[in-house]
Amino acid sequence: QVHLEESGGGLVQAGDSLTLTCVASGHTFSGYSLGWFRQAPGKQREFVSRIMWSGGTTRYADSVKDRFTISRDNAKNIVYLQMNGLKPEDTAVYYCAAARVTDVVLGTRGNEYAYWGQGTQVTVSS
Repeated sequence: QVHLEESGGGLVQAGDSLTLTCVASGHTFSGYSLGWFRQAPGKQREFVSRIMWSGGTTRYADSVKDRFTISRDNAKNIVYLQMNGLKPEDTAVYYCAAARVTDVVLGTRGNEYAYWGQGTQVTVSS
């Protein structure tokens, strides 16, 4: 059974940086897409970024492009989301998600992902 656990959230000021960590376990993740999504209060969940475990190709939402970087550590089964230049509008609960590549088109929609972590809160004050 796939298990995902996020950590690294917190309260920061605008312009600060944070790195979120997603530890993935219970499966071999080659052939998987690992993604980050977020949900702000009163808003729908939205795509942030995703990485293909095999090959490492990435995709980003326009709102975070050039500020956030997704990466993975194959040996440790960890996916990172480095967030720089944080803005108050980045405030949300951030979720890690996993999907088989065969279930993914672009990997930018939540319903493509079968496995989810519990989330980690990121709060950016102005």
